Amino acid sequence: MMKTDNQKAWLLVLPVLILVAFSAVIPLMTVVNYSVQDTFGNNQFFWAGLAWFEDMIHSERMWNALGRQIVFSGIILAIEVPLGIFIALNMPKKGFWASFCLVLMSLPLLIPWNVVGTIWQIFGRVDIGLLGYTLDALGVDYNYTQGFYAAWATVIVMDVWHWTSLVALLAYAGLQSIPNAYYQAAKIDQASRWAVFRYIELPKMKGVLTIAILLRFMDSFKIYTEPFVLTGGGPGNATTFLSIDLVKMALGQFDLGPAAAFSLMYFLVIMVISYVFYIVMTNADKEGGA
Repeated sequence: MMKTDNQKAWLLVLPVLILVAFSAVIPLMTVVNYSVQDTFGNNQFFWAGLAWFEDMIHSERMWNALGRQIVFSGIILAIEVPLGIFIALNMPKKGFWASFCLVLMSLPLLIPWNVVGTIWQIFGRVDIGLLGYTLDALGVDYNYTQGFYAAWATVIVMDVWHWTSLVALLAYAGLQSIPNAYYQAAKIDQASRWAVFRYIELPKMKGVLTIAILLRFMDSFKIYTEPFVLTGGGPGNATTFLSIDLVKMALGQFDLGPAAAFSLMYFLVIMVISYVFYIVMTNADKEGGA
């Protein structure tokens, strides 16, 4: 019996495809168009070829911003992933306190990014902020608007406070999927707490941890709002990450061609590194299963 293909299902996804085209594909094509042209205003464009890409490749400014971005993302992953796992392991598994902890962990994720930056901007001020005032009273030289290390520490702590909950909730979901029989068998075998984590809990969390690492890498590599509101990219260029540098180039200097080339290279870097992360972690998962 021949199966008939019903193409009417495409009509159901057509609105979504149109929306994606207007919100993603068309702007991306516009950026590609700007990246190979130059303009002097009045909507007049001149062919520039790959000149803007060559300028960006040889731009010390872009490489410095990329270095700061990689260091920031590396620090964020090194802190948030182990901390999120630790929190998930120590959260109650069921009952009232389990629900209470889940709601409590979700609260930072509900706060808009610009509000997070504003909260920490006030929190870290020496004159009215609790953190800044306390550190100043203890004799600690802390000023995130002038000190390089203070600015970096504040931005990192702010991101850890805002996004560790995501890793913790994903890890908690992975832990909840482990059957109780696994723990009973480990108890009978008198397995240590580390052995339970190493051979039962961690393998069961690999799937959600892959998602958590990918999401946190992409988010941290694209971070803009929080550090921009908090430090404006300063002091100097201390916290001028790729996204902040890109906005300064596009809107501050109105260099549309270089900014378009910069944004495409930025996009490709995120895609390549995310793909490498995904391949490495999925291969590790397959080898562990084998």
